[in-house]
Amino acid sequence: MPSLSESSRPSTPSAPSNHSSKKRKIAPAQPEPSPAPSDNNPNANPAANVVLPARHDLFSRPRLTISRFPTFPDTPGVTHHTTEQLAMNRIGFRYVTAGVSPPGSMLPCRTIESAPPSFRVSWEDRSAFVKVTPDGLGLLGERGFRSARCNAPVREGAWYMEVRIECGGGDRPPDPTDANMREGSHVRLGWARREAPLNGPVGLDGYSYGYRDKSGEKVTLSRPRPYGRSFRTGDVIGMYIYLPSRRNPNPTDPHDPAHLKRERIAIEFKGQEYFESLEYPQNKEMIKLMEFSNKASATVSLPSVPPNKKASGAKSLPERKGPGTEVPVLRPLPELKGSHLVFFVNGECQTVAFRDLYDYLPLPTTPASRKKDRENSKKRAKEGAPREHKENPFDDGTLGYYPFISLFNYARVKINPGPDFEFPPPPDIEGFLRNSHGEDVKPSSQRSWRPMCERYTEYLQEQWGLDEREEEEAKVEAASKAEREKVEATKKTQKELRRQQNAAKKRAREVELRQASVHTASPLRETSTAQDEFAAVIDDRFGPSVSSLLAPTLLVPEDIDQAHSPAPTAASSVDYHHIPETESGYNSEVLEGIGEGEGEQEGEMEMEDDSMPVMDLDLNDLL
Repeated sequence: MPSLSESSRPSTPSAPSNHSSKKRKIAPAQPEPSPAPSDNNPNANPAANVVLPARHDLFSRPRLTISRFPTFPDTPGVTHHTTEQLAMNRIGFRYVTAGVSPPGSMLPCRTIESAPPSFRVSWEDRSAFVKVTPDGLGLLGERGFRSARCNAPVREGAWYMEVRIECGGGDRPPDPTDANMREGSHVRLGWARREAPLNGPVGLDGYSYGYRDKSGEKVTLSRPRPYGRSFRTGDVIGMYIYLPSRRNPNPTDPHDPAHLKRERIAIEFKGQEYFESLEYPQNKEMIKLMEFSNKASATVSLPSVPPNKKASGAKSLPERKGPGTEVPVLRPLPELKGSHLVFFVNGECQTVAFRDLYDYLPLPTTPASRKKDRENSKKRAKEGAPREHKENPFDDGTLGYYPFISLFNYARVKINPGPDFEFPPPPDIEGFLRNSHGEDVKPSSQRSWRPMCERYTEYLQEQWGLDEREEEEAKVEAASKAEREKVEATKKTQKELRRQQNAAKKRAREVELRQASVHTASPLRETSTAQDEFAAVIDDRFGPSVSSLLAPTLLVPEDIDQAHSPAPTAASSVDYHHIPETESGYNSEVLEGIGEGEGEQEGEMEMEDDSMPVMDLDLNDLL
């Protein structure tokens, strides 16, 4: 195992912080758990699988160029090991090793390599029951068929690799763990897409194509067909694949699955950063195809029921009407025209096994599914929910056909990705195949295929190119977001300024109205004050009974503008010095004791002083 650089050596990571999301405004106090389900281990650390913190909280974490895992114990006599400390693909979730981005990056993490940095079996993309050697080239299975993918897919071109069978073909392992094992070891080799399950053999469904050691049959959709010779322990199987050039996405169709887009979340698992994403799900069209392929064998053993007789237990069940049953519309499954697979046994070509493989791109989404996704996204954004995984309807750069190895009952194999092979194939495999089919074609001496060992470096360059593109997109998005925030801040400032101006104008209008009301009410108050003083003098002269009768008559309300009223007023029409004598019922004798020289005539008022006139009024007229 090659030595790691200083930057990639294990070190104690800092405590994980909270993951900053676009939709989360306040981070929780505890680390946010990954959306992926964890193993049912009661002793597991609840914070072992957490979402990584925001970019500004990652400066204290080590920046690795190669993943710190896996590590293998140095146990004498043990060549194949398990890797329990890894985040292995399971239950629809997929993991890719990640490292903290350099300072100044917009994204918190980037794609990094795992040791050894070469083509081999994937540490994460294999069944937990498949043991591996430290170089990643040796595999050992256990009970039942379990599978593993290699760490780089084929997306286009012609590629070749070898697999040596160390134990297979029905042979019993030299040191079996179970002495009562009835069946020997078996191997299936082939190519599979991302949707192919790891807990089954290659060829189980339409997502993989395999070659069986027991009978030499080829198999896909669980349907074996005669193909070539069988193979067993000691044989070397050559695996050749040819895929046409990858098509470019349609620029006018934003929903074309050929567009490159990744949906993943950076997490930490046991001290190592990973990118976690949803695995591509199996579509209903492929499931229906699988059911159709097994329909003949599945319906043979079903008992027939007479048409006029109901089955037992179906008395209370409503009958289903055939015409009313809605059949779902299935999308066509595209194929890669011209693609094919070929297997070699000890250098001997077994002819073409499969042609026109199914396209590895996901099927286009329907308008109904896109509408549902938009509604769910709006609902989560409105509720302020944190970021969660969602299915990716586009190519994320990892799609393609992977070398797929399935092992049964402690079978063992050894991968040889090249460039040196035990049984080198013809330089021009395509010309050789056409010539073997009767075409008059002279094969070229120039090699027309590439060894799979070269695919690893090419694949990593593609992933790093996507990292750079996402970094640029993040910078553009950050600049756009800053511009939007600046515009919003300007609008908010202008809105606040207008509010303050409107409030100031409102206060000024209120002050003007108060001043105007004060100026308007001042003459009325002066008239009212004079009338009050006059009523007080009369009250002093004639007692409380007269004051109480005259006051309501002489007082003028404030809200009456006398200056503009056409009606005559008491002040303008009554001459206090020239009031004719009138008959009055008032007893003037009560006034005789007031003082010398004061009015002797009944009901007559005289001037008590120079300023106040004395009137002789009839109380009945006043009332």
